[in-house]
Amino acid sequence: MIRATSFNGKTVAVFGLGSSGIASARSLLAGGATVAAWDDGAAGRDAATREGIPLVDLSQTDWSQFSALVLAPGVPLTHPEPHWTVRKARASGVEIIGDIEIFARERAAHAPNAPFIAITGTNGKSTTTALIAHILRHAGRDVQLGGNIGRAILTLEEPASDRFHVIEMSSFQIDLTPTLTPTVGVMLNVTPDHLDRHGSIENYAAVKERLVESAEIAAIGIDDDFGLAMLQRRVQTGPAIAFSAEKSLAPGYSLLDDTIICSNREALAVKLTSLRGIATLRGKHNAQNALAAVGTVRECLNWLGQSSDLDWLGALSSFPGLPHRMEEIGRIESVLFVNDSKATNADSTEKALLSFPRDVFWIVGGKPKAGGISALEKYFGGIAKAYLIGESSEDFARTLEGKVAFERSGTLDAAVSAASRDAKASAGAEPVILLSPACASYDQFRNFEVRGDAFRKLVEAIPGVVMRGAS
Repeated sequence: MIRATSFNGKTVAVFGLGSSGIASARSLLAGGATVAAWDDGAAGRDAATREGIPLVDLSQTDWSQFSALVLAPGVPLTHPEPHWTVRKARASGVEIIGDIEIFARERAAHAPNAPFIAITGTNGKSTTTALIAHILRHAGRDVQLGGNIGRAILTLEEPASDRFHVIEMSSFQIDLTPTLTPTVGVMLNVTPDHLDRHGSIENYAAVKERLVESAEIAAIGIDDDFGLAMLQRRVQTGPAIAFSAEKSLAPGYSLLDDTIICSNREALAVKLTSLRGIATLRGKHNAQNALAAVGTVRECLNWLGQSSDLDWLGALSSFPGLPHRMEEIGRIESVLFVNDSKATNADSTEKALLSFPRDVFWIVGGKPKAGGISALEKYFGGIAKAYLIGESSEDFARTLEGKVAFERSGTLDAAVSAASRDAKASAGAEPVILLSPACASYDQFRNFEVRGDAFRKLVEAIPGVVMRGAS
């Protein structure tokens, strides 16, 4: 645990008692703070009670006593309107921060040179974060992985000069981290998402940019206009590297066929490793993730004065991938089952359809995002049949009508059964049963992980299927 010593002797409000909120309260208590914790839901309050965290109804208390409000990232800060705790904090002049801000202050106070890599972007940040951590571990480094992926940051080991913290950050978390100063800040891409929480894509992009503005080194993907503009601004103020899966760069990290190359300003290129045949890094979007990871690790080690001559091929080829993100989970004869439950919007599903361009038996649907799946129409030619689940079914049926064969399966179990029947009867060389919903899960499942786990269990139950990793 990271102890919040910077709040020793102070009284701090904590609102939102999920995993990060509970971790924040425990960290503050361990650091010597007085904590007043609250949650609008009984489940959160019950969890805090089990952990011995003091509860105070923040709607009925005097806010002048608080030095800070530690807010869970899921609680609205600005849009669609500030949460009631935010309004109370602002009215009393109480600063509003998140758990990663506590980490940033502890790092600054006790280990300011500790390596800290922070990653953001609309898509690919979880894969890139996990891949950076994997590369560093493969090279024998002490790595702590967390933030918006895996463990809450304050449950990790404390910052140290020989310990790398590799932290995924959502836009919500960046908004709550005013003193964010990573060694390397990585910004992958910007596409429309969470606009209900930021008001506009311009506001959303501006929050993402804060992560690279304050970094010692900025690593920025330039395959969209927002990223390119961020790079152009950043090079005026500090060290920056660019990476692109679409353009040749000098200087920067880019692809030559399937090979990652690093070019300097004189366009002299160093070939680092090939991505050919690495199933867990399939597709152009994963090429961007790999470019970001390799470039980030290489530049970070150089900045620290350490050798960056690593076994790049060994590291990338041993990367296991992420659960629920284009995860190849099993086969039955030539039919491949792919769990892409983490694709909760059309932009994420686009990456899967690009990676599997033909003979796709597509399980799609759930709680729809703005725009639905109309942006995916250019890929419909590779879809053999679609199986519609969840509350988006009728809307998606209208989009697919006359373009793709489909059936309204309703539930995931019915969709898996029907897709298995049809894929096994297909004449395709490698039919793919792809769960890539392009939707949130909340209409039928608690989160995308639960949805993906349900898919795995359904596949496991199919007679004759061989699950990945099974002997």
